[in-house]
Amino acid sequence: MESLTKRHLTGDQLDALLRAGAGIGCRLEGELTDGWFNSVHRVRLDDGRAAVVKLAPPPDAAVLRYERGILATEAMVYRRLTTLPPGAVPSPQLLYAGAEFIVLSVLDGIPWDKAGDRLDPRTGADLRRELGAITARLHTLRSEDGRFGYPAAESALSAPDWRTAFTAMVDALLDDADRWQSPLGVQPGDLRALVAEGRQALDEVTEPRLVHFDLWPGNVFVQPADGGRRARVTGLIDHERAFWGDPAAELVSLAFGGGTGPGSDLVAGYTGAGGRLDFDPTLRHRLALYHLYLGLLLVVECGPRGYGADHLVFCRGFLDESIARIRAMG
Repeated sequence: MESLTKRHLTGDQLDALLRAGAGIGCRLEGELTDGWFNSVHRVRLDDGRAAVVKLAPPPDAAVLRYERGILATEAMVYRRLTTLPPGAVPSPQLLYAGAEFIVLSVLDGIPWDKAGDRLDPRTGADLRRELGAITARLHTLRSEDGRFGYPAAESALSAPDWRTAFTAMVDALLDDADRWQSPLGVQPGDLRALVAEGRQALDEVTEPRLVHFDLWPGNVFVQPADGGRRARVTGLIDHERAFWGDPAAELVSLAFGGGTGPGSDLVAGYTGAGGRLDFDPTLRHRLALYHLYLGLLLVVECGPRGYGADHLVFCRGFLDESIARIRAMG
């Protein structure tokens, strides 16, 4: 996906950046164009290892408030994942991290959205259960300082309680929407009122857990069955959008890959691995709020990233559906 936030370097420039920031050079092998925010490059390091380099946007690039410093968030997540038992949450290994880049190991497999007919329905169901279990283990990671919201200090979007943090996250997006004149189709005050009406539901979240919030199939790598080996999930990528909050919020992006309701394979895997999801009215209210938040985010980011009209139509549809869903609950 092409985006105005992507930073493009020549092979020589990328080599110089890594030598200065990581003490190792590289040979550029190609750009991976699936990313939507950072530019991503496949490289061969001087020591022969294949690796992936993610570059933060240029310093003068326009980004949303929550996006300030999120490459450091991704590096933090990779470091925290190493505190879990080996293989609990498969992800690339963080090899090097600098102010403007991270260098990651190469995952086996392919993004789930590219697997196509290589996965039959039964295999897909098994993988959804595996993904649910992996997600439950991801959610065992707790905020070290007890704060909710985005970890990056640059965004200043954290608070000691979830309701305050989530409200600030929505307010920041609405401020960005005003800056970019985003076509929300609804008054900002109406959206703030919908969030305020959910304050009791939000107050039920008392412990900040790590939420990826971008687990659509493109960010989940799978290895189709081959040579007698079963298909498996080989890794989660793109942790940059992560925040400390309500684990239930994860279901919003996971829904892009399949069902996330009480009888779904995903939830069966999640609860089987120790995760808790009680689909009572309070949880459903919170899920509607998180659906609204993602819809707002998708529309607003179209401005600084320069996405085309067709994508904006999709994002507006998602937001409209989110607003209708939460209003129907009232």
